[in-house]
Amino acid sequence: MFKFLKEVVAGSGSGLKDFPYTIGEPYASAWGSWTHHRGTSKDDGSPVSIFSLSGSNPQDRHLVAGRNGVKRLRTVRHPNILSFLHSTEAEVPDGPAMKHTIYIVTEPVTPLSEKLKELNLGGTQRDEYFAWGLHQISKAVSFLNNDCKLVHGNVCVTSVVVTQTLDWKLHAFDVLSEFDANNEASNSPMLQFEWLVGTQYKPMELTKSDWVSIRKSPPWAIDSWGLGCLIYELFSGAKLTRTEDLRNTASIPKSLLPDYQRLLSSAPSRRMNPSKLIDNSEFFQNKLVETIQFMEVLNLKDSVEKDSFFRKLPNIAEQLPREIVLKKLLPVLASALEFGSAAAPALVVLLKMGSWLPADQFSAKVLPTIVKLFASNDRAIRVSLLQHIDQFGESLTAQTVDEQVFPHVATGFSDTSAFLRELTLKSMLVLAPKLSQRTISGSLLKYLSKLQVDEEPAIRTNTTILLGNIANYMNDGTRKRVLINAFTVRALRDTFPPARAAGIMALSVTSSYYEMTEIATRILPNVVVLTFDPDSDVRTKAFQATDQFLQIAKQHHEKLTMGDNSAAEATGIQLKPGNAGLLGWAMSSLTQKGKGSDHGPVSSANASDSQISATSSVTSDNRSSTVAYAPSTSSSLDQTAPASARSSVDGWGEVENDNTQEENGSDKEGWDDVDPFDEKPPPSLLSNIQAAQKRPVVQPKQPVSNSSRLNQPKVPKPEEDPLWGSIAAPAPKNASKSSDIKPSTSHNDDDDLWGSIAAPPPKSAGKPLKPPPAANSDDLWGAIAAPPPSTKARPLASSGRGRGTKPAQPKLGAQRIGRTSSTGM
Repeated sequence: MFKFLKEVVAGSGSGLKDFPYTIGEPYASAWGSWTHHRGTSKDDGSPVSIFSLSGSNPQDRHLVAGRNGVKRLRTVRHPNILSFLHSTEAEVPDGPAMKHTIYIVTEPVTPLSEKLKELNLGGTQRDEYFAWGLHQISKAVSFLNNDCKLVHGNVCVTSVVVTQTLDWKLHAFDVLSEFDANNEASNSPMLQFEWLVGTQYKPMELTKSDWVSIRKSPPWAIDSWGLGCLIYELFSGAKLTRTEDLRNTASIPKSLLPDYQRLLSSAPSRRMNPSKLIDNSEFFQNKLVETIQFMEVLNLKDSVEKDSFFRKLPNIAEQLPREIVLKKLLPVLASALEFGSAAAPALVVLLKMGSWLPADQFSAKVLPTIVKLFASNDRAIRVSLLQHIDQFGESLTAQTVDEQVFPHVATGFSDTSAFLRELTLKSMLVLAPKLSQRTISGSLLKYLSKLQVDEEPAIRTNTTILLGNIANYMNDGTRKRVLINAFTVRALRDTFPPARAAGIMALSVTSSYYEMTEIATRILPNVVVLTFDPDSDVRTKAFQATDQFLQIAKQHHEKLTMGDNSAAEATGIQLKPGNAGLLGWAMSSLTQKGKGSDHGPVSSANASDSQISATSSVTSDNRSSTVAYAPSTSSSLDQTAPASARSSVDGWGEVENDNTQEENGSDKEGWDDVDPFDEKPPPSLLSNIQAAQKRPVVQPKQPVSNSSRLNQPKVPKPEEDPLWGSIAAPAPKNASKSSDIKPSTSHNDDDDLWGSIAAPPPKSAGKPLKPPPAANSDDLWGAIAAPPPSTKARPLASSGRGRGTKPAQPKLGAQRIGRTSSTGM
């Protein structure tokens, strides 16, 4: 026999010494002589249910039956049987007398009759919920009869309770007894406490106490009858008062009526087994039962089945009772996501169901699961979280975001997927207001610095937009260190037109954070340059920003003129920019794949398989055809490629520290060709150059070959010639390879102002020109003309392609000139 702990009351109070639970208000109904109380745990305040049964003496037969019920409830465990937590027996004062009371503590439950009144369901939703509840009680009865060979003896509405998740559970085990089938001829009572069962719930054989017939019947015969009574009470909405009322089937659904009649068969051996009621009845085949059953065995389903189920679930949830969805489906779904058995589409369903909850319940039931999901390694779940972060981000506390959410979200900044990097970037618009200054300055801005030179142009654009939106969450020192460098040095010099437009808009929106000196020396010079940008949208925004900053400068001037130095020295004048609305722009989708992006060739790193294209909100004036802006030294706007920027500048802090060098020597950032005007040479020298270039050149060009280049003799410069002395210039060092005349060393290169612009000798791909015959020996051109190369000369055998051989020196230059002259004559 089960041993109970008995305690004696000492003084007033709860009447129980060291009882770890607080007894609350009782419910209006309970099974038998028991009283059902609400209760709470003294340890953690969690809710419980407390059942109490009192008697005048310890041997009271109700107490004896109650001890049997406690014993059975403690030892029998099943998902559809009430969960036992604690029990005790004590003597409590009842006026001048003492009463013996048994206490059973269980999970928090509500009597079925009261829960049905609270739900107040009707029509199809009521039938679906009844089907689910009967399905659970039938499983519990089948477990007792078929697996444990036990007989409950009193299945009815009062023996069923409902949990907080709206599950039905069977209790009231006072009559529970083993099925004695070994002694069929015995006429002794098999159910010791059958007197507790009302006569309206007893089948005919139990009413007659025909124990021989009962022992010959199946183990489920008595409890199948009880299931029939339960069905009648559910659908009729009234408590069974007479056995004859069971014949009134008007309220029983037609799909359940055949099984109902078989459960109440007059012959015990012909009554339906509860296990077959679950499997065969058409009544249990509805959306609610199928949905809950699928979710209970989610671990056994493959990925295709899960994906199909969760895509249909949002529509199904709309048709189910709202209370059942929130109290039953939502906890099951949250548990499945938390332990990894649910797919990523389930998160969308969870958030939709959670949106039906009040704010406090959403924070208690949904947010803990979502916070845990941020640590998931499943990329699909991470993407789904970031895509829907606006639905739950506001409910997250600052401490939760800073300590639990952001460390996991930050891994997406360096993810190989451009789509995930951009989603991570956009999520900061929701999370950044909840981050601490330490996290923003020490972690977030480092990630954004790298994303501003990302290979994807849309990500670079959105990074600039994000910086403009979260600028008010930075402290003054961080803003001074980051904003101008991020917007001017990087965004305004990006090759992607929307990125430059975003830089202009970000500067306009954050204009109140800049000092007048910064506006005049660092912002306006960079913005004005973009007023002749190739992209019309960039030009429009550049003019708007220029007008805005000039207005700020004008107001600053007026303040100085009026003598209000204190106001003039303020960090900026707040003006509402003409292109406001940056926040909405940042949230526009820039991740549509399969569309060509409207940008020119940036670098080889931009050749990514997952190209991200900007939407119309970013490229409002872009044409349908792709316009390429290739970097060129002759262009008026030579943009710096992101790849080079990434290699030269890793963070805005370094950009600021090297700001002086960038302003003085801007060729590092690709701005050396902004001023295309060169200093004009003196007119007199230019005329000499043009006159020299107009003179005919009769010097033949030698064929391009290594051997001939090495064998070509130097032509001495006649110093007595007055025509070349003033304008002759050595050939430029970077002249074409086809030039065979070595530069003269008679001039000093440092003093030659025209060496860089002197015209090189003309190129000729044909045969060298034959010099004209000299008219007389005084011909100045004949004296310096080089002879044509001999076409019959054989190449040097040891030349080795002209390497390592010294060209042969002419014997006498005068003799070569004489032969040429005589031949000409």
